[in-house]
Amino acid sequence: MTTEYETHEHDVLIIGAGGAGLRAALGALAQGARVGVVCKSLLGKAHTVMAEGGIAAAMANVDTADDWRTHFRDTMRGGKLLNNWRMAQIHAQEAPERVRELEQWGALFDRTEDGQILQRAFGGHTFRRLCHVGDRTGLEMIRTLQDRGVQLGIDVYMECTISRLLKDGDRVAGAFGYWREQGRFVVFRAKSIVMATGGIGKAWKITSNSWEYTGDGMALAYGAGAELMDMEFVQFHPTGMVWPPGVQGILVTEAVRGEGGVLRNKLGQRFMEKYDPKKLDLSTRDVVARAIYTEVREGRGTEHGGAYLDISQKPADYVKKKLPSMYHQFKELADVDITKGPMEVGPTCHYMMGGIRVDAETAKSSVSGLFAAGEAAAGLHGANRLGGNSLSDLLVFGRRAGMAAAEHANHVSTTALDSGQIEEAAREMLAPFERDAGESPYTVHRDLQETMQNLVGIFRNKEDLIRALEELEKLKERAGRVSVEGSRLFNPGWHLAQDLKAMLTVSEAVTRSALAREESRGAHSRIDHPGLDATWGTKNNVIVREGSAMMLRQSAVPELPGDLKQLVAEEK
Repeated sequence: MTTEYETHEHDVLIIGAGGAGLRAALGALAQGARVGVVCKSLLGKAHTVMAEGGIAAAMANVDTADDWRTHFRDTMRGGKLLNNWRMAQIHAQEAPERVRELEQWGALFDRTEDGQILQRAFGGHTFRRLCHVGDRTGLEMIRTLQDRGVQLGIDVYMECTISRLLKDGDRVAGAFGYWREQGRFVVFRAKSIVMATGGIGKAWKITSNSWEYTGDGMALAYGAGAELMDMEFVQFHPTGMVWPPGVQGILVTEAVRGEGGVLRNKLGQRFMEKYDPKKLDLSTRDVVARAIYTEVREGRGTEHGGAYLDISQKPADYVKKKLPSMYHQFKELADVDITKGPMEVGPTCHYMMGGIRVDAETAKSSVSGLFAAGEAAAGLHGANRLGGNSLSDLLVFGRRAGMAAAEHANHVSTTALDSGQIEEAAREMLAPFERDAGESPYTVHRDLQETMQNLVGIFRNKEDLIRALEELEKLKERAGRVSVEGSRLFNPGWHLAQDLKAMLTVSEAVTRSALAREESRGAHSRIDHPGLDATWGTKNNVIVREGSAMMLRQSAVPELPGDLKQLVAEEK
């Protein structure tokens, strides 16, 4: 068969148009590279807009004692010291500069009395550190980066899904994909590729993530030979909506607690006193999520199986000013007025700490020419991310990835595209149309979500994880038999058949890593191994592809230099 496709050529191709992808595009453009950005849905619909609370950066506008050292220490402690320390250091040092840059490009922040950027308290942070725009910070960030990108002339390919990376020997040469609307194939030739595709939440039944979040970037990188790391660490945000069923999982920002919201069980008890008497409702996300889960399991949950989050003790005007999105979200979706009564909330699959293993300085993966930033990359957050660190992560490492990708493109020759790989990618895409009476991709996806929700959720144990691996094997076979009807013109069943491959890859990586780590640390909780185990405190799980098999090995967590070690150890 000879596949028909259009071709586009760029120095740097960025896959994903969220905060990390757009910041990478600006970083590469600044180096004079020809940049293309591919996104699965429409520009501006990226998941970054879900980040409501703020951008963590030690600006010291509100708490003058704050500095990068404290931010670094909070990040390392939150990540239970599994973080790549150099990434955490770069992140803490560069975040304030990146926020100021965003402000110069037109981002409008809430202000202090004297006109500085206002900062709010957030879980796990020692000081008030989150620069914010009400509870719509991510939206403002996307607007600002997008406006700047469009003004500087990035090429954007919207509603385009990449199904495979193309290689030229050991390096990446480009990407193969299709237009979601007409189903036509498209090939991108590029010297460097930046993965900025976000997370994996759609593999779980209850998630704050939208339909795009199917782990594409991690699966594409893995398929091209890159290493994945820390895949067992999936963050369940403690507060998603639990009622009505149609909105289950939608995020309720941590800013509600940052502004004084209190968690109670059905008996009206403020239960966080039991789980973290010091930080209470502003404890780290892993602790709060497990606390709510435990209250529900022990029979103290609300009628729909969650907990109450109440900010109605604050003046109504204050709540509407500080949390406008939350006020409207509950009013419209749940018919609840949060200025008058409590919200019902429960844990929801939210964020992936693991991802593509990258170098701290340049964000490059183990494959030549392939870079990654944002949620698709691993290392910065260790075993558990602090709220607000994702937005500063996007800015700091998005920029570094873009610059390093442009630098790489400057020094290498043009890549050769192999028509054999293109033909194979096209055949793989068209296979579901050629199968008669196969499975529906929708039933396979539903069963995958049930498996991950029930067996690889907030609490895990050996027998569940072994069962999950067996289920995933069956699901992989079923996914290989899915058939779709109709034409290639906007065919959601066909799109899902493609997404399933990525979700199954990342789900297996999560489950294998969770089974290997016989301890509880950060977001990974094993009922059968409830404590921290010092031997596991020095090891990251690394997933790598050998032939068609997924292999797991351990690599040593890079050791902290003396001065930073002292910083993390000392109590304030």
